[in-house]
Amino acid sequence: MSEPERADAHGLGDEGRAGAGRGREGAEGAEFLRVAVRAREAAAVLAPLPRAAKDAALHRIADALVTAAPEIVKANEGDVARARENGISEYMIDRLSLSAERIAAIAEAVRQVAALPDPVGESLRGNVLPNGLELRQVRVPLGVVGMIYEGRPNVTVDAAALCLKSGNAALLRGSSSAYDSNTALVGVMQGALAGTEVPPDAVQLVPGTSRESVKHLMRARGLVDVLIPRGGASLINSVVEESTVPVIETGVGNCAVYVDAAADVDMAVEVLLNSKTQRPSVCNAAETFLVHADVADAFVPRALEALKDAGVTVHGDDRMRSYGEDVVEATEDDWRAEYLSLDIAGRVVDSLEDAVAHIRRYGSGHTESIVTTSQPAAKRFVALVDSAAVMVNASTRFTDGEEFGFGAEIGISTQKLHARGPMGLPELTSTKYVVTGEGHLRG
Repeated sequence: MSEPERADAHGLGDEGRAGAGRGREGAEGAEFLRVAVRAREAAAVLAPLPRAAKDAALHRIADALVTAAPEIVKANEGDVARARENGISEYMIDRLSLSAERIAAIAEAVRQVAALPDPVGESLRGNVLPNGLELRQVRVPLGVVGMIYEGRPNVTVDAAALCLKSGNAALLRGSSSAYDSNTALVGVMQGALAGTEVPPDAVQLVPGTSRESVKHLMRARGLVDVLIPRGGASLINSVVEESTVPVIETGVGNCAVYVDAAADVDMAVEVLLNSKTQRPSVCNAAETFLVHADVADAFVPRALEALKDAGVTVHGDDRMRSYGEDVVEATEDDWRAEYLSLDIAGRVVDSLEDAVAHIRRYGSGHTESIVTTSQPAAKRFVALVDSAAVMVNASTRFTDGEEFGFGAEIGISTQKLHARGPMGLPELTSTKYVVTGEGHLRG
């Protein structure tokens, strides 16, 4: 059967094939079609597999990653060297870099996913209707999940593991800066799957490194069931605006820490420092801190000193700048910035409501934290802040699938449809209704 015929067999006519990637007459487009059709076919084989088969495949992948660590690291070294030649920041290089230790941690995350309950087949609700029909709503795989992501090659394995466990095929398009790393990782995973019930085509890279290859994936409606972009604002906005495949938005993190009038100052300094500096290059790192005027004299000088000692540059409003000569004047762009570096924006506010207004205007809906000893203040902040996660007296860095007990996450959704917050296994499923009767006929 030819590729166009196989595409038609999956419900794609001429219009659908065009939607599965413009420029299909080109070699890259033709190769994408072959890959996407194979992913679709693999998804059909994978969906009904029992948990034992999927878990066995995941353990094979984890073992293979550890065994192949030297060749994966060698491939990654080439990506890192090119990134440095291209002037990429050290924070982004940190996200790109792999080591034997990091690969071991990635493999352990795969094992953790294998240990999690299988969401497929779970009954969400059910009852017997008055006419005797038995009705059940059960979880089912989404089908083919496309991922577009930047920099971090660990996402390649995390996404594949979560997709496989939830019965989905994964079609992965990482950044060109990590192409060699991702190619090595997918090769290892496909090799591990070859001896299992899970088809190796259930994990594939989108061919090519050009922007056209991204467009093929974004327009693969009918072959790809959902698209998850994971990266910076420009990437996510581009996918949302250009994709014909349904999109789940993830990742952009302009997270804020609000230090309330009733804050424990020692705790507030530690929470702020951890939120900003524990790992600055990730989406749940704090990029803004807001301080109630009533506690500013006690808190701000200590916070500025601690941040300076940690190498953090503070971009502040006039009131913040009055506490330290090293504070840089903040611009409008600073309040919206996802720095992903040792920079943070700071503002003194007159009330909790002013802090919430700032967050609503400039925040990305990812994670916000309040530090306070006042239970009413905490409850009000939680009620007013409309973000995927709200922390009370805790670092923003806890918004993470593994920290939440979900295992590796495929991303942190900042939208409100279907999935919000860290996306674990249940968020990678849809549902269907199963209706059982005894020859029931509708009158």
